[in-house]
Amino acid sequence: MTKDRSETRIHLLETAARLLHDKGAAALTIRAVAQAAGLQAPALYRFFEDKDALLDAVAEHVFAAYVSTKTADEDGDPVDDLRAGWLAHIGFGLANPALFGLLVTPGRTSPAAEAGLAVLRARVHRVAETGRLRVPEALAVELIHAAGTGAVLTLLTRPADGLADALYEAVAARILTDAPAPSAGPPELPMLTGAERALLREWLDRG
Repeated sequence: MTKDRSETRIHLLETAARLLHDKGAAALTIRAVAQAAGLQAPALYRFFEDKDALLDAVAEHVFAAYVSTKTADEDGDPVDDLRAGWLAHIGFGLANPALFGLLVTPGRTSPAAEAGLAVLRARVHRVAETGRLRVPEALAVELIHAAGTGAVLTLLTRPADGLADALYEAVAARILTDAPAPSAGPPELPMLTGAERALLREWLDRG
């Protein structure tokens, strides 16, 4: 795809994304997008076969941009990062109801949605590495994903204060263990005498 053609396609996708956000999927027609983009309707068929292809491309474009900003935080607390990812997912779905509806359509495959799941898997894996996960990683991912999707769909139809937090706490209680207790000091060394252990601790304290 040439640069000009690529730029035109991006312009069309961003125009369509605004229409989808403001007016919903029903208003997203080839003619409406063309008019908003300042083009003739036949021009869009050089990029998208029909309305369904346009909808798929818009959903992929917007969600891919969102996912690209949501990589797992390698430096922060893994459990806090998991909760932050949950809240971001809920926020995205509530802010983009029409788009979210497209993404969760049964049978629809989406590379961007798969990339989003990869980010979730990375977050869950970091939690598992700390010993905080009580279930297999794959099960934790499925539980979080299912609960998050259900939370968004429920809140879009029946808003309820605190529901997203309550659902997260319920899932967290199922998949997470309590934080590991911090060590009170260096491990005991039963093969050493008391004097030797004291000397070793002194050396460690100086290190």
